[in-house]
Amino acid sequence: MWNTKRGPCLHSKGELWGLFILLLYTSPLCCSSNFSHLIYKIKEGLPEGILIGAISADLKLDLSVSPPRLFNLELKTDNQQYVNLNNTTGELFTSAVEIDREALCAESHEGQGCAIFLDVLILPQQYFQLVKVKIIIEDVNDNRPHFPVDEIRVSVPENAPVNARFAVEQSAVDPDIGIHSVQTYWLVNDYGVFTLDVEENEGGELTPFLIITESLDRETQAEYVTDIIAEDGGSPPLLGTATLKIIITDINDNCPKFTESLVNVTLYGNTTKGMQLARLQAYDPDEGANALITYTFSERVTQESRKLFHLDTNTGVLKLAGKIDNNTGKLYKLIVLANGPTCIPEVATVTIHIIKQLSGPPVVIPRYIASEKDGVVSLSESEPPFSPIAFFTIKNTEPQQKIECLLEGAGPFRLVPYEQFKNEYLLETTELLDYEQQQDYEIVIVVRNSHGLVVNTVVKVHVLDVNDNAPVFKQSFIDITVEENNPPNTFLAQLQATDADSESRGEVYYLLGADAPTIFDLDRSTGVLTVSTSLDREEKETYRFMVRAVDRDTPRKESIATVIITVQDRNDNSPRFINKDFTFFVPENFPGFGEIGVLTVTDADAGENGWVALSILNGSDIFVIDTGRGALRAKTSLDREQQGTYYVWIEAIDGGEPALSCITTVTVLLLDVNDNPPTVLFPQSNQSYMLVLPNTLPGTSITEVYAVDRDTGMNAVIAYSIIKRTDGEPGSFDIDPYTGNITLRKALSNRGLYSLWVKVRDHGQPELYSTVLVNLFVNETVSNETLIQSLLPRSVDIDHGELPPDKKGRKGEQVPNMCGEYQVLLLALTATCLGLFLTVVSLVTYICCKKRKPKKKRSDIEIPLNSL
Repeated sequence: MWNTKRGPCLHSKGELWGLFILLLYTSPLCCSSNFSHLIYKIKEGLPEGILIGAISADLKLDLSVSPPRLFNLELKTDNQQYVNLNNTTGELFTSAVEIDREALCAESHEGQGCAIFLDVLILPQQYFQLVKVKIIIEDVNDNRPHFPVDEIRVSVPENAPVNARFAVEQSAVDPDIGIHSVQTYWLVNDYGVFTLDVEENEGGELTPFLIITESLDRETQAEYVTDIIAEDGGSPPLLGTATLKIIITDINDNCPKFTESLVNVTLYGNTTKGMQLARLQAYDPDEGANALITYTFSERVTQESRKLFHLDTNTGVLKLAGKIDNNTGKLYKLIVLANGPTCIPEVATVTIHIIKQLSGPPVVIPRYIASEKDGVVSLSESEPPFSPIAFFTIKNTEPQQKIECLLEGAGPFRLVPYEQFKNEYLLETTELLDYEQQQDYEIVIVVRNSHGLVVNTVVKVHVLDVNDNAPVFKQSFIDITVEENNPPNTFLAQLQATDADSESRGEVYYLLGADAPTIFDLDRSTGVLTVSTSLDREEKETYRFMVRAVDRDTPRKESIATVIITVQDRNDNSPRFINKDFTFFVPENFPGFGEIGVLTVTDADAGENGWVALSILNGSDIFVIDTGRGALRAKTSLDREQQGTYYVWIEAIDGGEPALSCITTVTVLLLDVNDNPPTVLFPQSNQSYMLVLPNTLPGTSITEVYAVDRDTGMNAVIAYSIIKRTDGEPGSFDIDPYTGNITLRKALSNRGLYSLWVKVRDHGQPELYSTVLVNLFVNETVSNETLIQSLLPRSVDIDHGELPPDKKGRKGEQVPNMCGEYQVLLLALTATCLGLFLTVVSLVTYICCKKRKPKKKRSDIEIPLNSL
């Protein structure tokens, strides 16, 4: 942040600028400054609402003044569309208009940077201040490198030395700057003979150079096609791709060679002038002018021979140019040279043996049916068997002379008499010709008369290629494996198919089948298969689709292969429990090592990455877990009364490297079992007693039996009943079946000891109970305690399994109504807590009743139950 303050009038512009520069680099001035500079930095592409800076805080302005300060943008630039200004706090935020550094600063150079300039006015007038805000836009890697053309051609002479460098002029461009611009180049396939180097010019631009690492031979391979990749410095880096076609240009590094260096020709004295005797062939693997061949006679060939024989300088065809003396036999030896540019001539020798004939030999007149040029017949390999090639008419024969006409030479041909015509022969094929097996045939028509005179007629057959072969993949099933989470544009394989046909009929390009997912790309020319995105084995493990190899003829032929891509697993998924946490209910006293519950856990990975082991993080002294099934077990029987709830942490760890894990919580709730009988807390002993005054009024609460049960629910709901009485006046006392409160039922007339056997039972299944003896001594006072103790029962003699008494007891005694107990059972089933609530209410009622009893005289004081 920079602040400046207006000073007094200066005498010159120089002093004014000097003061401005001085104040620009000094510390901020007080809040009364009316001219300030603020600089902020943000990245391009931020969403709306991101805080750029707080003007008030940076200028240390007091926002609590009155009237309040207001912040306004001066409307004179278009930069305000990129920001929102809070008028009261002075906070600058990004707006809904996204900042694109490349579009905003398209005209600026990289070194100039990119910034937005704003003028903010602080009002009202008494606080007026102009704030110059500069927002520097920092670049992010949001553009990938791209080449200006899809295909880049580089010509390299085949004699280029190793380490020779050739600039790739169409280098990639990237609108980003700095480290986010193009940083390097590399080749997808260098064929072992190329590499790339990158040079930086004075302007900072990178130019890739193709470097030759091995010797080149155009005759071995004339063209290399690969992809050149431009990579920027982002994280992750972005890539740009173009096809790089390296064309090897020819040099004259080969000379002509004859296919046959020795040629023998036999002529008869009556051979016709102009007859083709031989065709000399030489070849040069170079191309263009470097492969141009001319045929000439050697200087050693005599003028006589040159007049008698003619050699075509372009085709190498040797013909008879003069008339041969029929009466003489002679031998000619011709030296023929094959000349190439800057080459030593190649030499071939043609020996011509002229045979003297005593009489005129047969004359063979060929008439060609198939296309013929310079004595060479052209036949398409698509011609069916028994296709006619030529007629041969034999003349200059005596009527009675026997003529023998036969065919010499290998090949699918035959010479047969044509129907019933004499001395007419038809040359035809015997089977389909195959250009891919053999392209040229040379056959000889031999005619011999009865005098032994022989005439040979040479016929050369050239087979023309047709598109009868479809491209063939090296493998019909192409298995590829790739690890998941691969980077985009990963190289998978290079498909290869060959076509036995020639020229464009044998050129192959590659296409994806219609069933191929769009994430895969196949280079038409090179057959390089790539995947454009990252693969996820858990989403799909195997891809299977067709690829096509198609030639360039019409109609086109093609073949297909099946690509099977298997995505190999990486440990990128943690184990997952089917539930966030587990709750198991198990009855207490459940046997040790019994199965409490099963935890199901899954892992989307495969193999060892998907193997999951379970372990207990806490409570392993109580619980164990079966890793295989996930079954949780307790080592011993559990008692709910000791602990009713257990919380166990279970960890699942997979077998990957590094291992991944997750944790879940298991809550084990013990369900109550009726395994505890009620415990009588009051009276504390069967030998305790209580004094009851004879004048106690009926309905008075005398005492209570109080018991608790450690179980819960219905197992803890307690019912009280008197099961045996030993009192002077039967039916004098009643007990409340719900509260255990004992009340006087009728006035007492007899003094002495009253003993009540009370049964305290729960409502569990099976029912458990306890008994207690309540002793009541009816008298005005306790005058002889020893006597009372002698009257107390010393043993318990009672049938605890007695049947419920009838509603009418002895002498009309009313037995407590048991229907009430069943009502309690129903009530406890619907609300267990209500029983506990009733117990508390009964205790409170009992205490209150005892407090309300009047104190008539000293002898009326209640003596509590005493324990002997």
